[in-house]
Order: sequence, then structure tokens, then C-alpha cells
Amino acid sequence: MITDVLVSPRTVPLRRPWGADVPSNHLLKVEVRLADGRTGTGFSWTPQIGARAVQALLEDEVRAFVVGREPNPGVLWDLLWRHLREAGGGGLTTIAMAGVDLALWDLRCAGASLADALGRRRASVPVYGSGVNIHYSLDELVAQAGRWKAAGYPAVKVKVGLPSLAEDVRRVAAVREVVGPDVLLMVDANQRWDLPSARRAIAALVEFGLYWVEEPLPADDIGAQARLRESVPVPIAVGESAYTVYDFRDLLVAGACDIVQPNVVRVGGLTPLLRIAELARTFDVPTFPHLLPEVSGQVAMALPLPCMVEEVEDASFAALGVLAEPYPVKIVDGELSTAGNPGLGLIWR
Repeated sequence: MITDVLVSPRTVPLRRPWGADVPSNHLLKVEVRLADGRTGTGFSWTPQIGARAVQALLEDEVRAFVVGREPNPGVLWDLLWRHLREAGGGGLTTIAMAGVDLALWDLRCAGASLADALGRRRASVPVYGSGVNIHYSLDELVAQAGRWKAAGYPAVKVKVGLPSLAEDVRRVAAVREVVGPDVLLMVDANQRWDLPSARRAIAALVEFGLYWVEEPLPADDIGAQARLRESVPVPIAVGESAYTVYDFRDLLVAGACDIVQPNVVRVGGLTPLLRIAELARTFDVPTFPHLLPEVSGQVAMALPLPCMVEEVEDASFAALGVLAEPYPVKIVDGELSTAGNPGLGLIWR
């Protein structure tokens, strides 16, 4: 039985700011204590806004609801989601729920690593180098691509969506030249285009052999995303801004994506992420977990369809200095493997 939920907030400066408005990430460590003395530890996370609101939700409504209940992740997730539904089906509610759900999965692993507790399907997964770099100069962008190439990453992703399409083309061309023809290259517009702009941009960038285009349009405009996907030769990846299994169902039914990218915190934890991955599997659409490689990498080892793991340069929890060694995952020559730490494997400083 759950006896308490404790929340510890922390703001962590980014070694490489994601722009003038995102100099840090906000982390909420969430401990769930049981009557038998065991404690599971999870986390909620937000890169820019909402951390104090998430903390208030956790310490008030969430704590009051879960204390006294059994620590079954799936059962409790459904009950808690219904309880919080009045405050919204996704967003702050699911970000708060993730802290508790991840803590319960930390307990459920019962001494095994998360990858093994979920049912490991592969020994390692490829990693793609990712940069929040639209504010970088061309020289900075080229230098970053060079670091990824030197580290042996099999794929890289860069931001696009500048006011000048010609500048986007120039930057993507420069990255392709640095990484060479054999490295997979993706671009991420972070919802900056409308439908005509996206069509023009993809037509201009297709010569660089794009593996996918990520979030080309406003995330809620599923109809436009479906029309775009029908009209371009490049796969469309979406999902980091979707919050519920129903959001992903609508994307898949509409034929709006080739790849889904749920963020384990934004969707509310491992319980819904696994449901989303299984749903996507029925459409033969792979799940590529978004960010947070210490957890996403372990999940990727157990997903039904092969995928890659995203590592934003110098933005993992280990790189930000919030974890003590041994870290739960390691990346060598562009491949991520688990260290075998029990539970989520996160040893918080």
C-alpha cells in the first residue's frame, strides 16, 4: 500500500542552452513510499514551463488520491487519470502522473533492470545525435555535426524552420557534407511550418536523403498532417507533443505519420507509453521514444518494432550532472546498451 509521495524539485542549467528562452530544464524527483518500507523513485520533467504547477498537482491532488492505494502501475494509472480528468486529459496532468507511474515501475522491476523487466528484445539500440540548434551559427552547426560523426553516430537530426528556406537548405547541405552519405539525416521543424510551407521546404530538402521530417506542422492539425504525408516522399514523424493514447490513435487512424515519438513524461509514464507502442504496432508504425535516453533507451530495447534512441548533445541526465555513477545506460560508437542497474537505474545525486 502507498503511504506517501515526496517531491523534490530542481532546476538544472543546460550545458548548451536550447535558445535564449530555454537556458535550463526543470526536474521533479518523485518518491513513492510503501507500507512495507520500500521506496520507488521516478521523475517528472519539463524543459521550459509548468514545473511549479506540476509540483503543486503532485503534492496536493495526486498525493491525496494515491495514498492508501495498491501500487499497481496500470490499475492506478487508469484511476488517477479519471480523477484528474477535470484538470485536463493531458499536459500538466500527465506530466505529473509520470512521476508516480515511473516510481511504481521502479518498484515493479523487483531488482531487475527496466529493460529486462519489460522483456528485452535486443542487446543494444542505435542512437541518433540530436541538437536543439536552430539558433546556432552555421559554423557551430557544422562543428556539432562533426562531433556526431567522430563519435560514430549512425544518424543525426538538426532543426529547420528558419524564416529563409534558402538558409535551411544551406544548413542541411552543410550537415550532409560533414556526416557523409551513409549517415541517416533527419530534420525537425518543431511545428514552424504551415501546409504549403512544409510542402515547399520538403521539396527543397529531399535531395539530401532525409530519413524523416519531424513535427512539420502544428501538432493538433491532424488533417493537414495526413494531407502532407500523402503528398511528400519523406516519412513524417510526430508525437512528442501528443499526450494521450487517444491522440496517437487519431494520428494513426488518419494516416498522419510513419513514426510516433511519445515522450515518456508527457504521456504520463511507462504505462501509457507501452500502450501507445502496442497500438502503433498494429498499424506497422514504429515507436521512437522522445528524449530522456536513460529511460527511453531501456524501453527501446523492449519495444516490438526496431527503433533508434535520441540523445540531445549534453542534455542527458548524466551529462547534466544529476546522476551518480554507474549510469543506467552507456553509449559507445553510436550504440546504447544498459548497465544492468536495478529498476529505472537512476542514482540521483
